[in-house]
Amino acid sequence: MIFNQHKNKQRKTSLKWKWAFFTSLGVLTIVLVFSFLLFNRFTNVLLQQERMHIDNTLTTVSSRLSGYSSPLNKSDVDRYLQPSISNGDQDTTGSQSSSTSDNIYSDSLIVNFSRDNIVVNVYGVNKQQLFESRADPVKFQASEKRKIMPTKHNGKKVLVGIEPLISKKNGSLIGYAQVTDKLGDYRRTVGKLLAILAILVIISVIVAMMFAYILAAELLRPINEIQQTINDVKSDPDSDARVPALRSNDELSDLAGLLNGMLDQTKRYIDQQQQFVEDVSHELRTPVAVIQGHIEMLLRWGKDDPEVLSESLNASLQETKRMKSLVSEMLDLSRAEQIEINYGEEITNVNEVFAQVYNDFKMIHPDFTFTFDDDTSENIYVKIYRNHLEQVLVILLDNAIKYSTKRKEVHLSLSTSMATVNIAIQDFGEGISQEDMKKVFNRFYRVDKARSRDKGGNGLGLSIAHRLIEAYHGDISIESSLGYGSIFQINLPILTDMPDEKDDEIIAPDQGGDK
Repeated sequence: MIFNQHKNKQRKTSLKWKWAFFTSLGVLTIVLVFSFLLFNRFTNVLLQQERMHIDNTLTTVSSRLSGYSSPLNKSDVDRYLQPSISNGDQDTTGSQSSSTSDNIYSDSLIVNFSRDNIVVNVYGVNKQQLFESRADPVKFQASEKRKIMPTKHNGKKVLVGIEPLISKKNGSLIGYAQVTDKLGDYRRTVGKLLAILAILVIISVIVAMMFAYILAAELLRPINEIQQTINDVKSDPDSDARVPALRSNDELSDLAGLLNGMLDQTKRYIDQQQQFVEDVSHELRTPVAVIQGHIEMLLRWGKDDPEVLSESLNASLQETKRMKSLVSEMLDLSRAEQIEINYGEEITNVNEVFAQVYNDFKMIHPDFTFTFDDDTSENIYVKIYRNHLEQVLVILLDNAIKYSTKRKEVHLSLSTSMATVNIAIQDFGEGISQEDMKKVFNRFYRVDKARSRDKGGNGLGLSIAHRLIEAYHGDISIESSLGYGSIFQINLPILTDMPDEKDDEIIAPDQGGDK
C-alpha cells in the first residue's frame, strides 16, 4: 500500500520531454557516427601528408649523398647536409654547375630541416651516427629498403623513415638515412579538429532538443485539448464540452472525432435513461394511484360488498395489464435506441417480411380488407434486423386497424425509387390534424387520449417505429386528413451488393423474437 502511494506521488515525465530526449539521443548518435567517420578520414589524410614529408626528405638526403663510391664519413656528410647558404666564397674545387647544384639541394634541405617536427640522422655502414639535424633522435634500426613506420618515442607516437644509402657509381652500401617526424603539427591539428567536432556535437544536440520540444509541443497540442475535454466531462457528466475541430488531417484528428462521437453517444444514452425514468415514473403514477385507491377502498368497506369488490378487482387487474404493456413497450423503445450497438450489420429481404406480415394480418383480422401492391421486380435487401422491420410493420398496421372505425380497409404498397425502398400503409379511419401530425412520433402522445386509453394504447408504438427506422438510416413520415384516414410511408436505403437468393435463410434471422 505504501509502495503504491509512493509510486502515485512520483512526478510524471512529460511526453514532450521524452520526445525531445530521445530525438536528441538519436541526433547525438548520428552526429557521433558522422564525426567519427570524418575524424578518421581527416586524420588518415594528415598522416598521409606526414608520410609524404618523410618520403621527400629521404629522397633529398639520398640524392645528395649517393654520389659517393665509398662508405660515408662525418666530414662528407657535414659537407653536403650543412652547406654554406651565404653568398661568400664558393668552393674553388667545384665548377659553376656544381655550385648551382649545391644551392638547389641546400634549399631543399633547408626547407625540410626547418620543420620543427623533422629530425634527420645519417649513419655509417657500421651504424655509427654521422649526422643529426636536431637532438633527441629515435633509436636507429637498420633496414635493407626504404620503409616508413610508426613507433613510440618518449611516450608519443612518431613516424620514422629509414633508407639504406646506395652509391650511384658502384651500387655499394655507403650508409643509412633516418628521418623522424614527431607529429607535433599533426597532433595540434587533430586537437583543433576534435574541439570543432565536440562543439558541433553539442550544438547539434541542443538545437535538436529545442526543435524536438517545439515540434512535440505543437504535435501534442490536440492531445492537450482532448485531455481538457475529458477532464471537463469527468467533472460534469452533463457538460456539452467537445474537442474543437482540428485542422490537422491525421490520426489525432481521427481520435478527436471518435472521442466526440463517443461523448455524443454517451450523452444520448444518459438523456435516454433520464427520459426513460421520467416517462415510466409519469406513466406509472396513474395506474399505481388507481390500484392504490381501489385497495384502500376495499380495506375500508368495499370487501364486504361483492359488487364493489368485483369492480375494484377488475379495475386493478386492468391497470396491472396496462402497466405490463407499458413496461414492455418502454423496453422495446430502450432497445430501439441501442440498435447501432447490437444489430448494426443485419440484412433482411423486404419482400419476404412484407408478405409475411400481410398474410398474418389477413388471417387474424378477417373482418378487414387488405390490398397489397408490390411494384418491385426482384427481391429488395436492406440493412435492418428482420424482427425490427416486422415490428415496425406490425405497429403501423395495428395503428391503422385501431383507428379504422367505419371503413375497414387497409392498403399496403411496396416500391422502389432510386436507391431506396418505399413502404406505404394507408388506412381510411379518423385521420389526424396538421397540429397533431407534428407530435405523433413523440413518446406517450395520443391524438385522442380518452379513446386511445380505451383502445389499450400507451402512446409509444409510433415512437418505437420512428426510432427503429431512424436507427437504420431511414425515414418515416405521415400524411393525413381529418375524417379521411392516414398514410404512413417508410423509406430505407437499398443494399447495392445484394446476396444470392440461396442465402436468404442465412441472412434473415429466425422470425421469433420481440415485435
